[in-house]
Parts: sequence; C-alpha cells; structure tokens
Amino acid sequence: MDLGVLSGKKGNLKRRAEILNLTRRFFIERGYLEVETPSLAPCPIPEAFIEPITSECGCLLPSPELYMKPLLSAGYGDIFQICHAFRRGEKGARHREEFTLLEYYRIGRTYLDLAIETESLIINLAECLIGSAKIQYQGKEIDLTPPWPRVTVSDSFMSTCGWDPVNVHDDEKFDFELATRVAAMSNERPLILYDFPSRMASLARLKPSDSKLAERTEIFIGGLELANIFSELTDPEEQRRRFENELDVARSRRKDAKMPEDFLESLAKLPEAAGGALGMDRLVMLLCDAGTIDEVTAFPV
Repeated sequence: MDLGVLSGKKGNLKRRAEILNLTRRFFIERGYLEVETPSLAPCPIPEAFIEPITSECGCLLPSPELYMKPLLSAGYGDIFQICHAFRRGEKGARHREEFTLLEYYRIGRTYLDLAIETESLIINLAECLIGSAKIQYQGKEIDLTPPWPRVTVSDSFMSTCGWDPVNVHDDEKFDFELATRVAAMSNERPLILYDFPSRMASLARLKPSDSKLAERTEIFIGGLELANIFSELTDPEEQRRRFENELDVARSRRKDAKMPEDFLESLAKLPEAAGGALGMDRLVMLLCDAGTIDEVTAFPV
C-alpha cells in the first residue's frame, strides 16, 4: 500500500464526501425517503450481459432495484438510496466490479420528469461545490445551465453515425458508437438521450404512442455516461416475458440463472413511477476533474 498515493487523494475524497452529503440533502428536501436494502440476494434481476458476482451465499446485486421496487409496491412513496453495487468483469478507467450507485424512484412521474430532476441535482452540486454552472473537465469547459439539450436516440445516431438503431438491429455497433461518437455530443453541454429502441427497454415501459420505442433516457456529461432513467414497467406478465428472453441468453453461461418470482409478484402492485440509477463514482470524477475512478476512491479493487 502506497501511503503517499493515498495521502494525495485526500482533496478528492473530501469532495466525494461533500457530494454524498449534498446528494442526500437534495433528495430528503424533496420529500424522498432514504432506504437501505440488502446487497446479497438469492438471484439478481435477469440481465443477459451483466455478470453477477456469486458465492454459495447468493449473489452480490448489480442494482438495488430487486428490493426497492417492492418497497414502492408496499406504499413507501418516493425513495432513494446510495449503496455499493457489483458487476463481474467491470474493470477500467471508468468501471469497477464494486462501485457506488445512487438509485431513486418518484411516484407518478415519467422518465423525462426524472431526467429534469436529475439535471437539477447535478446543477445543485456544481453550484454548491464550484459556485458556478460552468465546470472544467479534462481540458473542456462544460456549461450545465438548464435546460439541457434533449435528443432522441434516432436523431443522435443519424447525425453522428448515419444510421438509425430503432430500425437497424446491430447492438454491438450501437454500444461501440454510443461510447465513441454519440457520447462526444456531451463534451460542451450535457446530453439527455431519450427514446431507446424497444429491444433495449429492459425494465422500462414502451411508449404508448410508438411501441418501437422505450421510455428510457441516459444522461451524458463530458463524455461520461452518468445516469439511466426509466418510466417503470408495471405489467408483471410483460416483465416475465422479457426476463425469459434474458435468461435464455444468460443460461448459456450460467446454468443456475433463475427467475425472481417474488419480484414479479410485487410488480403487480407497483404504482406508476419513474426510476433512475446514477453512477456516483463517475459523478465525483466529473466534479473533481478526474480522469479515472481510482483518483476518486481511496483503494483500488
């Protein structure tokens, strides 16, 4: 252990603590209830390309959604938590197998409503910490002044890549060009990317006006993907069908992949809501002008 390196991170770690405290205050002042849910579960929500970390005791969850949505179904109202989450194989400058996640749900709202609230959170943090809605990140000045630009997935890919992923199914190409070309649209202004292809809906509902699209948005700033926001699907049978498709792929690698029956049962009473997941490590990177997660966490994993 290099204590000199650890000592050199102190400024970033103090700011990290401020960000966590200010984030909690933001949600509590808006009437959210902070909750705590288990990190360990018998099985995760089925996602074909997210590999869980497992042991004989169960699996470490890649998201607290498995337990937070039943709280919504039980009448807890607007809730949030900041917790550790886990994904096997997530390693790199912007990824870790263990990371800090903010997850939050607002009753009676849509994905676009919650995107605006997320915008308000990040602007509030910048103004409290930096005193301005204009920040410096990796040699770029980024203007966080609202409203943030909103662009559909179709329009963003057509303008930067020349093809429409809603009509052309090439998910490997989509992931690559999202990270390398579309994300660059956020280098000077944040980007709210919305209306994803329905095949990427995951746990989001489809648009009533166009079933080819999912009510899902992602927020990018400075090339960093920060948040993923859904209008939540409340139909347990439709969610079961989607999970079955995910499990068909997952079981080619993990024979023990299971259907989360208790979660599906609770979904029948889920109220209309929007939910968001925001990577706190990346948000701290942004507000510390740090190029890697290692710069804003005390210890490597």
